[in-house]
Amino acid sequence: MFKNAGTFLRMMRTGWVLIRHDALVPKEYEALVPGPVKFVGGLSRIFSARGKSDNPGDRFAAALEKLGPAYIKFGQILSTRGDMFDPVFARGLSRLKDKVPPFPMDVAEAKLAAEWGEPWESKLISLSEPIAAASVAQVHKGVIKNEDGSAGKTVAVKILRPDIQRRMSRDLDVIMLVAKLAHKFIPNLRRLQPIPFVVEAKRALSLELDLRLEAAAASELSDVAYETGLFTVPDLHWDMVEKNILVTDWIDGVALSDDAILDLPIEERRILATKVIQSFLASTFEFGVFHADMHEGNMIYSADKQLVLIDFGILGRLGKKEIRFEIDTLYGFLQRDYQKIAQVHFDIGYVPPHHSVDDFASALRAVGEPIFGKNAEDVSMAKVLLQLLEITELFDMEMQPQLLLLQKTMMQSEGVARRLDPSFDMWEASREIVEKAAFEELGPQRYIGDFLTDLSRLQKSMTQIPDAMDNITELSRAWVNGEIDLSTAPGKAPETAPKKKMPAVAYAAAGAAIALGGVWAAGHL
Repeated sequence: MFKNAGTFLRMMRTGWVLIRHDALVPKEYEALVPGPVKFVGGLSRIFSARGKSDNPGDRFAAALEKLGPAYIKFGQILSTRGDMFDPVFARGLSRLKDKVPPFPMDVAEAKLAAEWGEPWESKLISLSEPIAAASVAQVHKGVIKNEDGSAGKTVAVKILRPDIQRRMSRDLDVIMLVAKLAHKFIPNLRRLQPIPFVVEAKRALSLELDLRLEAAAASELSDVAYETGLFTVPDLHWDMVEKNILVTDWIDGVALSDDAILDLPIEERRILATKVIQSFLASTFEFGVFHADMHEGNMIYSADKQLVLIDFGILGRLGKKEIRFEIDTLYGFLQRDYQKIAQVHFDIGYVPPHHSVDDFASALRAVGEPIFGKNAEDVSMAKVLLQLLEITELFDMEMQPQLLLLQKTMMQSEGVARRLDPSFDMWEASREIVEKAAFEELGPQRYIGDFLTDLSRLQKSMTQIPDAMDNITELSRAWVNGEIDLSTAPGKAPETAPKKKMPAVAYAAAGAAIALGGVWAAGHL
C-alpha cells in the first residue's frame, strides 16, 4: 500500500515538473489541441517558472532530465524523429542523446575503486573527466597500464550512475501506474497493450543495468558485425569488466549526434545512412538479434569511415515466427503485394479472423501507395503513423509486446538515416537485405530447414517410444492385477485400489500419455 501511495505521489510530481517547465501542453502547440486540453495547458502555465527556454523541446528535455533516467530514455526515442515532430522540438531534445549532466569525478573514481578492489591508478595510466554522459552511465577516456608500467591501449571506461537501479525502478513504477490507469479508464488504449509494453521495457532496462551483460551483448554482436561487414564493435577488455564498469577500445571518430556529421558530403552521408538501416535489418533477419537502442549517440563514424555501434545495454531478439512475419511484411511492401501482407497478418493471428483479408489488404494499400517511391522529405511520417493506428483500431489489432523493441529500433534507425540524408529512401535502402532474407525464408532453403528441424524432432520422439511402451505395460499390469480401476467415475475414489501403489501407477500413466503425445505431435508438425 505504501509503495503504491509513493508511486502515486511520484506520478503527481511528474505532472508538476512538466507544468513548471511548460512542457505539459507547451504554449507553442496549444492551437493544435482540443479545447479542454488547451484550457488545461493555459491553467498549467500559471504555475510555470519564468525564464525558461523558448524551445519547447529544450524545456521538455530539461523536465525529463529532472525526472530521471527512464524518462530520459523516452526522450531519446522522440529525439530521433525530427520528421514526425516539429524539427525545433526534436532539436531541443537532441541534448538527451549524450549530453546529460555528468556525475562528479570523485564519485566516478570511488566507483572504480569499489568495483576493481583497488584505485584506478593500478590499472590505468590516466583517466579523463567525463567525455559523454547519458541517462544510465557516463564515459571517460583512459589509457591502460601495461605490466611493465608503460602506456597501453586507449580505452573508453563506462561507469553506471550512482543509485541507478533504485531510481530506474522507481521511474518505471510510475510509468507502470500510468499504464494501468490508461488501461482501466481509457478503453480505446487497451488494444495498444500499455501494460505489456511497460513490462517489456522493464525487462530490457533491467538488463541494461548490469554491464557484464552488456559486455556479453557486445561480444555477441561483434560476431554479427564480422559476418555482415556492415558495422563494427569496439574490442572488449574482459579483465576490467564488472557489474558497474565496462571497458572497451577507444574509437576515434565523430558521433552521429554531433552536428559536424552533417558537414560531410551528401554522398558520404547517404552511404552511411544506408549502412545504419542495413546493419539493423541484416542483424535482425539473418541472426535474430539486434542493437535495440540505435539513436545517434550510440553510433560513431570512425576515422577509417566505418559505422561503429556502441552501448549494447538493450539487445533485441526475435523468434523464427516473428522474423518470418517481418520479412513477409517488408517484402510484401517492396513488391506492393498488399494481399500478401494482409494474409500474413491473419496467418500469425495479429488480425482477428472475423475480419476480411481483402478489406485489410485494401486498407494497407491506402497507406502504402501514397508513400511508395517518394523521398523522405515528401512524406509525413506522423500522418502515416496516424493512419496506421486508425487501421489497427478498425481491425481490432492489439499491440504485440514481442515486437515492441523491434518497432522502436526501426523508428530510431530510420530517424537517424533521415537526419543524415533528408531525401533518404527507406525502401530502396532496405531492398537488398529484405530480398536476400525473403529468398532464404521463402525459397527452398526455408522448407529444407523446416524439414530437417522436424526430422530431428521426430528422431528424438522415436527414442522415447520404448519408455512409453514400458509405461503402458506397467499401466496394463496394474489394471489386470486390480491395482487401479479405470472404470471409476470422476470424483469417486476406487474402493479396492491400495493407496500405497497409486503414485507409481499414476506416474506410469502420465509417462505413457506424455511420451505418446510427444510422438504424435512430432509426426503432425
